[in-house]
Amino acid sequence: MATIAGIRGNQFIQGTQAYQNHKYQYASSSHEIDHNMNPGLIIQPQNKNDIVLALKYAKSQKIAVAIKTGGHQYSGASSTSTPNIQLDLKKTFRGPEDQTIFEKDGRTFVRTSVSWSLGAFNAYLTKHKLFVPHGQCTHVHLGGHVQTGGYGQLGRSFGLFGDHVLSLEMVDHEATFKEVTKATDPELFYAILGGSPGNFGVLTHFTIEVHRDSDYKGSRGLKALYWYDPKTLKRLVDILVEMSDNENFPRNYDLCISVLSSSFKLLDLWPELDGQMRREHPEIYGENGMPFWPRTIVVYAQWVPFDKNDVCDMAWFDRLSKGSIFDQGVQQKPMSKLTGDWIFRNVREFDHPYVKRTYLTKSTTLGKNGWASWVTKRIDAIVKPEANRCWLSAQLQCFGGKHSKFVTNADNGTSYSWRDSTLVCVLDCFHSSSAKDRAEDWQKVNDDEGIGPNGMFSKQDRRVLWGSYGSFDLDASWGYYYEDRAKYERLQKARQAADPDGIFTPNPFCVKRLIEPRPGRVLAAL
Repeated sequence: MATIAGIRGNQFIQGTQAYQNHKYQYASSSHEIDHNMNPGLIIQPQNKNDIVLALKYAKSQKIAVAIKTGGHQYSGASSTSTPNIQLDLKKTFRGPEDQTIFEKDGRTFVRTSVSWSLGAFNAYLTKHKLFVPHGQCTHVHLGGHVQTGGYGQLGRSFGLFGDHVLSLEMVDHEATFKEVTKATDPELFYAILGGSPGNFGVLTHFTIEVHRDSDYKGSRGLKALYWYDPKTLKRLVDILVEMSDNENFPRNYDLCISVLSSSFKLLDLWPELDGQMRREHPEIYGENGMPFWPRTIVVYAQWVPFDKNDVCDMAWFDRLSKGSIFDQGVQQKPMSKLTGDWIFRNVREFDHPYVKRTYLTKSTTLGKNGWASWVTKRIDAIVKPEANRCWLSAQLQCFGGKHSKFVTNADNGTSYSWRDSTLVCVLDCFHSSSAKDRAEDWQKVNDDEGIGPNGMFSKQDRRVLWGSYGSFDLDASWGYYYEDRAKYERLQKARQAADPDGIFTPNPFCVKRLIEPRPGRVLAAL
């Protein structure tokens, strides 16, 4: 495939080393072949005009365009196959004008581009003593993150990253610039924020409301590390379940428990850990001075005041920190600094392919049903064997309760699904090339025992677009990602209006266009 005339940014064609270097996706290790992540042409636009030229070319050639900002979608949905084009916006909009702060009616907003990483965006906010809920992976970029929600550590207390969006700036299917708000185009606003993973147009910038440290004085956080042990894990998960099952648990608290197999790059997660570990656990350092980390559990917990009468329950933190091998105590810090403490600084958990699962539940009887014991045994089955060539990265986080902003932000004009969920469970099993069957067999037991009418975790199979797995055909698997058919068909209508020629439908993991029936014609999805 030839390059496109007039484009000033880089263009990479197949068969070159530069193409190989820039087609990378997080999902490449697992899905490069079965999801066909080989675009005909990769373009790194220098400006909006380059985007316009690419879209006009795609429309003239009847091909599609995939949009990538960070490339971290677990199924590779920000890539595409030949002869389609991939627009890589990772570096396109990173000038001083692409990140600005302004005040309006006593509230604070940031206009930002999609090209910034979470790490850079978080650092910018922290510098200005501001914060907003977002995810924990520093190399994820804002474009895909905002459109699929931005789940993160502050989910109960403040909701999702995408809940805070005021307006969206994009290039549409006619290659024209437009700004979309809930007031000016409610259906497109609804569809972009949660409807399909980043493909109703080329999002370039958005404006988001942020929070001020000064409004939440006295916020506290705990980050604690434990050597992996099933008894320790069960004790911590019991605390998480108590929180999740209690619909009246105060909104002030958030809690996430992570389990990480040996060889995880803990210093990327926790830079200040090195000095103490060298003193107290020299056995984990090899002759070259590099640490080989054993299996660990990491707890993130914080409390934020919403009212001058709110009082932090320090006993709750004490229960969590009991038995940790490293923590710096419950630290009273501005929220902007706490959000920086929660960020994972490594690109990916393990440098291996993976078999992914992201489960959600609306259960409030996990304690009664014995889920904590079950999930502890399932985790131990893959983490304990040292030579099974499988490595686990797990995150268990509470999102529910009738006071949770994750719950109460439902029906706020966005289409993020499953807002009545109480807990999210991520179980990512990385594996060597020879252990794929072992990883898949382990996950099959999790599916069979954890999900379904008799499931230990959820009676319904609930998934999220950012954590997708299984079928790559969204039209065939829509029931996992959306609450009902009416919602899916509403998004199909939005797709038809925003993408009538299919140039933003680069792979099967997209909501399909809904063609309105004429007399005597059957309704069809394309």
